Amino acid sequence: MNYFKGTSDYVLSPELRDNVNVSIELGRPLLVKGEPGTGKTLLAHSIARGLSKELMIWNIKSTTKAREGLYVYDTVQRLNDARFGDKDISDISQYIKLGKLGESFAADVQMVLLIDEIDKADIEFPNDLLNELDEMSFYIPETGVTVKAKNRPIVIITSNSEKELPDPFLRRCIFHYIEFPDEKLMEDIIYVHFPRVEEKLLRESLKKFYWIRQFDMLRKKPSTSELIDWIQALMAGGLAPSRIEKELPFLGTLLKKKEDVDLVAQSGSTHYAYNSSARTRNVY
Repeated sequence: MNYFKGTSDYVLSPELRDNVNVSIELGRPLLVKGEPGTGKTLLAHSIARGLSKELMIWNIKSTTKAREGLYVYDTVQRLNDARFGDKDISDISQYIKLGKLGESFAADVQMVLLIDEIDKADIEFPNDLLNELDEMSFYIPETGVTVKAKNRPIVIITSNSEKELPDPFLRRCIFHYIEFPDEKLMEDIIYVHFPRVEEKLLRESLKKFYWIRQFDMLRKKPSTSELIDWIQALMAGGLAPSRIEKELPFLGTLLKKKEDVDLVAQSGSTHYAYNSSARTRNVY
């Protein structure tokens, strides 16, 4: 078996790496949860690169139906051909288009299939895919054809926990929850993106980032991707680490809601005033 060991541009824990390989070995979907910005979607990209396989992405929306991932029967085109064209419309197969799951079944090589944000769809959506994911096949009644997987795809499913997923679906998955990175792991992640970042700048940025995240009243806590953007902005602006100690430049890069900006800005003013007063008392 070709085991997934990770890639140079994606930092993962040993537990996540092991669960990826268990999922591949057992031929079961890997269901990945975690708060936004923990790398759930990027995991599938990393697996595809690490195993040198092609990635297919099925982005789920609130209106997505399970059958769309299997196939779509273009009745409108068939009707138009019947009215205005000279095609033989008796061959229904020409109006059947495979969806992302169907394409991954029909591929001549093993694919990595990402079913992204499954919890956005209707609650019945996961159950409607149970048999197809179990048996790796589905039947097209319009043509009488059964599509069977030539090579069982590596299926990665992400969820932001917007809805509870049904137990029968969960039983068929390998599960992993990606914890938000601690400072040490986050440091490794930042060095992947910015190998030459100044050490003191990184240290001060992380200190402020985790200070902001500890506010329970935040409506949207900053994620890893927002930290990466913030550090890039700080580097591009040539800001000295000493300035980051005293203030929060480019706060709108980290926080995306006015209430959060106001809360952190006010708390920051009090925090800096207190620290300044403490340093003054220490002088005397």
